[in-house]
Amino acid sequence: MGNLDYRALAVLDAVASHGSFERAAVAMGISQSAVSQRIKALEDASGRLLIVRGQPAVPTGLGQRLVSHHRNVKLMEAALDIDLGNRVSMPEISLAVDAASLATWFPLSLQPLLSPPRCQLDVRVSEQAMALHLVHEGSIFGCVAEAQEAPAEQLNGPGVTPLGLLRYVCVATPAFAGHWFGDGFSVEAVRLAPAVVSERNLMARFLADTVDLQGPYPHHNMPLSAGFNECIHGSLGYGLMPQLLAANALANERLVELAPGRSIDVALNWHAWNLDTPFTRALSEQVVATAKRYLLPPA
Repeated sequence: MGNLDYRALAVLDAVASHGSFERAAVAMGISQSAVSQRIKALEDASGRLLIVRGQPAVPTGLGQRLVSHHRNVKLMEAALDIDLGNRVSMPEISLAVDAASLATWFPLSLQPLLSPPRCQLDVRVSEQAMALHLVHEGSIFGCVAEAQEAPAEQLNGPGVTPLGLLRYVCVATPAFAGHWFGDGFSVEAVRLAPAVVSERNLMARFLADTVDLQGPYPHHNMPLSAGFNECIHGSLGYGLMPQLLAANALANERLVELAPGRSIDVALNWHAWNLDTPFTRALSEQVVATAKRYLLPPA
């Protein structure tokens, strides 16, 4: 593409971030026609479509690579400002994290990076497939995702660091357990009692391993969230909850384990590009160190 126009790349980044030419123009304090002209100039220079016009406007594959390049350059410029003693800008780092990690250990890794603030974080909740797709295409710097059984070799791709095992336990309120599982956590009771499920495959594996259940069972599908917690604590169902999230309620007997001694562990990995700046280096170090403190050792 010859010499890149970084002012135009900044506009491309704004369109990708805000999802429209109009909102990008407002964010950058320029006219919408100026946004259109700079995008068109980039597309003319590359000979390729960079933005799919629609609601929302989204970057093409090449467009996303250019956006990622622009963000990486901004991170490296901020690192250079530190070395030169200049006023440091607030670069943005995009991440994807699974809902269970975000609800438990992951936020504890952010304080050294954000106090005092050294960067702006764009954290998205994504499960394994989407998180890996985003990091491999360069849309984000890194992600926490469930380990693949047979990860494919990626040449020149992001590095992979095992983080540990996130343990889930099956819990309910004492009232719910007494009503539905008074005679124990059996396959017969599971076929009647309503479950609250955030990960279908995870619950299916747990029930197969614990009570040898094969086939359907009554359940509500709900992502791990405040709503999920309310359903469990409100005696509307039982479910698998990260042990880190359930620990206080179990200690205070507001929840009970339905199958004591039985749990299911999810192996997590940190996928991140080797971008050597103070911000990305500190983020990776803190994520790995925090996971080591709160997760079970990798198998």
